[in-house]
Amino acid sequence: MERVTVLGSTGSIGVSTLDVLSRHPADFEVYALTANTSVDALFDQALVHRPRYLVLRDAASAELLQAKLRAAGSESQVLSGEQGLCQVAAEADTVMAAIVGAAGLLPTLAAVRAGGKVLLANKESLVMAGRLFMDAVDAHGATLLPIDSEHNAIFQCMPGVHRDGLDAQGVRRILLTGSGGPFRQRPLDTFASVTPDEACAHPNWEMGRKISVDSATMMNKGLELIEACWLFHCPPSRIDVVVHPQSVIHSMVEYVDGSVLAQMGQPDMRTPIAHALAWPRRMNSGVASLDLILQARLDFEAPDEQRFPCLRLAREAAEAGGIASASLNAANEVAVDAFLNRQLSFAAIPRLLERVIENVENVEPQSLADVQAADALARERAQSLIGEFGS
Repeated sequence: MERVTVLGSTGSIGVSTLDVLSRHPADFEVYALTANTSVDALFDQALVHRPRYLVLRDAASAELLQAKLRAAGSESQVLSGEQGLCQVAAEADTVMAAIVGAAGLLPTLAAVRAGGKVLLANKESLVMAGRLFMDAVDAHGATLLPIDSEHNAIFQCMPGVHRDGLDAQGVRRILLTGSGGPFRQRPLDTFASVTPDEACAHPNWEMGRKISVDSATMMNKGLELIEACWLFHCPPSRIDVVVHPQSVIHSMVEYVDGSVLAQMGQPDMRTPIAHALAWPRRMNSGVASLDLILQARLDFEAPDEQRFPCLRLAREAAEAGGIASASLNAANEVAVDAFLNRQLSFAAIPRLLERVIENVENVEPQSLADVQAADALARERAQSLIGEFGS
C-alpha cells in the first residue's frame, strides 16, 4: 500500500484528496494529515481515516487535539510546527502538497528532498523558489506531478515534463485557461465597493477564501503562469492566457503541426487528484461524466488586463525572473488578507502590489535563505502600505 501524507487536509484540495483516497482503500494508506489550527476538523478526519500522524502549526492546538484523540480512543500521534510538517512530508511515499501560500514551501521541499512522489497543489513553492525547487527535484530524483487543474491538463496533453523545453517536444505554445472569476463582466467603476463575500463567490469552483480572491483578481492565473514556466521549462512569451467561462477545457497545448490538444472534464478537483495519485495508471475519481450535449457551448475570450492588472504584474514578474515573483506573491498574500479583513479595498490590491514591486531590488536568489529574505521584505513593505491605500 502507498503511504500518503496530505499537507493541508482540511482545505478544499485536502478534502477532495481524502474523498478520492477513500474510494481505493486497498491501494492507499493515509499516513499523515496536517492543518493550520483547525482542531475540530482534523479530529473528525482522524477518526475516519486513522492516520499514524497528525500535525498542527502550533503546540497548543496540537496538545488540545492529542487530548481529544486519547479520549476518543485514537492511537494517532500529534506533532506540531514546521518540524512536524517536514517530518511527515519526508516519511510518506506520496505527498499531497496542498498548504496554501508561502507556508507550504518548506514541507513541500522536504517531500522533494525525500525523493518520493510529490503532488503539487501549492503553486507558491514554484512561484517563490522556482529554480531552486526544480534543481532539488532533479537532484533527489523526486516525481513531481501538478495538481492545479490547468497544469494537470497541460501535463496530460504533453508527452512529459522535460528539461529540454517545448521545442524538443514539438510544442508551439501553451494555452492556460481561466474562468475569469466572478467579476468578468462587472462594471470596473464598482470594483472599489466589492465585498469579501462577493469576491469569494466563484461561479464554477468551490475554493478557500484566499484563492477565491486571487481568482477574482486573476492573480491566481498569473501565479499559475509563473508556475507553468517552471513546470514545463518554457518562457512566459510562449504561454497565452485564455478566458473560458465554463471551466470545461482546463488548458490546451498547441503543437508545431497545428494540432491543439485540450483536456476536458467537469470542474471538479478530484479528476486531477485521481490522475496524479494513480499516475501513470488511471482510477475512478468519483467525478460524473461530462455531458457535451448538455454543455452545448464553449466560449473563449482574451483577458482584459485593464480589468485584471494582477495578471499583467505576474507576467512582468515571470519575465523579470530573480526574486520578483517571490516578492509579488508575498505582497499579494498580505494584500488579500487585508482585503478579507476589510482593511483594503478590492480595487487597491493591484495598486499596492505594483508599489511594492517598484521598490524591491530584483536579484537572483542563490539560496532558500535569499528567497525567505525577499518574502519577508515584501511582506513588511506591503503591510506598511495598507494604511496609505486604506479601505
